[in-house]
Amino acid sequence: MAKLSGGARKKLPSSDFAEPGKRKYPIEDKSHARNALSRSSGKPEAKQVRAAVKKKYPDIGKGKKSR
Repeated sequence: MAKLSGGARKKLPSSDFAEPGKRKYPIEDKSHARNALSRSSGKPEAKQVRAAVKKKYPDIGKGKKSR
């Protein structure tokens, strides 16, 4: 996963976050989307994160490598 600096994170549009209102869980690429799934697992927001990742990257989690 590429390092996301604070400046780069601020430049991302809200649509590149699984929680756009809070700007939490950046999902601007597949690597960050997988990381967001992992970090949200077991938390109350996990369902929302899964839905956002599935909408943006429908092939993640289908049992195949999608890089």
